Amino acid sequence: MDVLKAMGLFVRAVDTGSLTAAAVECDLSPTMVGNHLQALEDRLGTRLLNRTTRRQSLTEFGKVYYDCCVEILGLVGDAEARALEAQTVPKGRLRVTAPVTFGIELLMPALAEYGRLFPMIDLDVVITDAVVDLAEDGFEAAIRLGNLPDADLVARPLAPYRLTICGAPAYLAARGEPMKPEDLGRHDCLAYSYSPRSEWRSVQAVWRMIGPDGEVSIPFAPRLQTDSAEGLRRAALTGMGIVMLPEIMVSEDIASGRLARLLLGYAPPIRPMNLLYLRDRRMSPKLRSFIDFVVNRFSAQF
Repeated sequence: MDVLKAMGLFVRAVDTGSLTAAAVECDLSPTMVGNHLQALEDRLGTRLLNRTTRRQSLTEFGKVYYDCCVEILGLVGDAEARALEAQTVPKGRLRVTAPVTFGIELLMPALAEYGRLFPMIDLDVVITDAVVDLAEDGFEAAIRLGNLPDADLVARPLAPYRLTICGAPAYLAARGEPMKPEDLGRHDCLAYSYSPRSEWRSVQAVWRMIGPDGEVSIPFAPRLQTDSAEGLRRAALTGMGIVMLPEIMVSEDIASGRLARLLLGYAPPIRPMNLLYLRDRRMSPKLRSFIDFVVNRFSAQF
């Protein structure tokens, strides 16, 4: 027998005053309600209701058992409500990761709005250019640049990641402006050190550009090499040399004149960027909220 169902029918019979009224309220036949009540009494080994053709009344044990049933059914209802809320309301801790420049320049400022929209979510954001394993490292989502070799991940495309070549006016005044990619060989160039697992790492520093005649590759000996994009930006601002950096990092410097865009007829290749998450048919509301927010915010060109 379904004990919880029988308890519920017993409580409805007491609250409505009769088995017939309980049957109408629960869309059952009076006989069916009576059978459930009889089975419950048989299970307990004692009578719960004194029933006649005209009236019913609780036995002494029935009064105690009625109070217990009300409490138990209330707890079950609360548990189901909480389970339903957990399936529909975004809440809990969400662990995500993003590349350094994108994370600092765009994602972190946007998370203020995300926090206002979803106040019950606590964020654990790891800003790193390292390629993490979502399952092993406990991440629910990752924003990642480049190709996607992992078939176990779902990828939602974001706006592509654009780079730009620039230098400080003081440097250009002293050394001149490169007019074509080959001119970079006569300049001090500042290079980013990619991690060993990066698809852009190479033995020799090389800048690739797409121009009127297709793609060209310019090898060079870096005047400065570092794994910090912000460090390269600072070095370029001081006039140390020419640098290739993410557009989102230097756009304000270019607009203000602190840096000048170079080689306008040539553009570094656009790098794809995706929001990744593990394939899971039971996606949590918190993850769904983050995916929708990031895709809506960053799928357009920035």
